[in-house]
Amino acid sequence: MTSALWTGMTHASSKLQSILKSGELRVGTTGDWDPMTVRNPATNQYQGFDIDLARELAKDMGVELKLVPADWKTLVNGLKANKYDMTTSASKNMKRATVAGFSDSYFSVGTVPVTQKKYLDKYRHWSDINQSGVRVAVTLGTVFEQEAREYFPDATIRTVEAPARDFQELLSGRSEVAVTSNLEARKLVAKYPNLAIVPVSKPRKAKQLSIMLPQDDQVWINYINHWIEMKETQGFFDQLEDKWMQ
Repeated sequence: MTSALWTGMTHASSKLQSILKSGELRVGTTGDWDPMTVRNPATNQYQGFDIDLARELAKDMGVELKLVPADWKTLVNGLKANKYDMTTSASKNMKRATVAGFSDSYFSVGTVPVTQKKYLDKYRHWSDINQSGVRVAVTLGTVFEQEAREYFPDATIRTVEAPARDFQELLSGRSEVAVTSNLEARKLVAKYPNLAIVPVSKPRKAKQLSIMLPQDDQVWINYINHWIEMKETQGFFDQLEDKWMQ
C-alpha cells in the first residue's frame, strides 16, 4: 500500500500522517551504543541493530530514513522539541515515561560492571565496588548513571559527556569500574582484551528496550506497536539478534 493511500486513514494531528506526507522518517540516535547504534567517525555512517530496525520501518512505510545525531542527556528533549519523530532504543523507565511515550519492548538488558582484568581479584561482587576510593565511570544522562549513584554511594562517580564514553575511562586508567548493559559489556570485552565483566552473581535491574515516541501521539505509538508485533511474528527481530548479538 502506498503512502498516499495510507494518509487518508490517519488522524490529522498525528506524526504518522506528517511522516507519510513529507516522505521522511526522522530518527534520533546516539551512535555510541554497540551493537544497537554505532557511528563510524571516519565515514559518519551508522550501523547496528537499531539502525537496521529503522531502515526496515522506513522501507515498510514507503518513506526515506533520516538519522538525526543525538546524545543521551538531551535525547528526550530532542523528541519533545520535534527534532525527530522517534528514537532508536532506550531503556524504558518511569522518569522518562513522565514526559515521553514508549513503544512495546523488543529486547531486554541488565546492568553489569566492567573493569580491567588486572582488577578481577579485587572486584568480584557488587559490594566490592561500593567502597571509598573506587572510581566508577558512567555516561552522563544514561540510566546507568542513575543506577551507579544508587548502587555505589560510597564510591566516587565519574560522569563523562558524549561523545566520550565511560569505558574510555577504564582504558585510560582514570576509573577502575564502568557500569553498562550486559549487551554492550559483551561487545566491549571482545573488542578490548584487557577488559572483563566483573563476575557478579547476575545483572541488576532488567530493562526493557523500546522506541521513544511523542507522549501525546497515541496514533503514532499504536502504529509502531502494530509494526513491532508484525515483525516479531515474521522473525525479523530474531534475524537482527543473529546478526548483531553474536
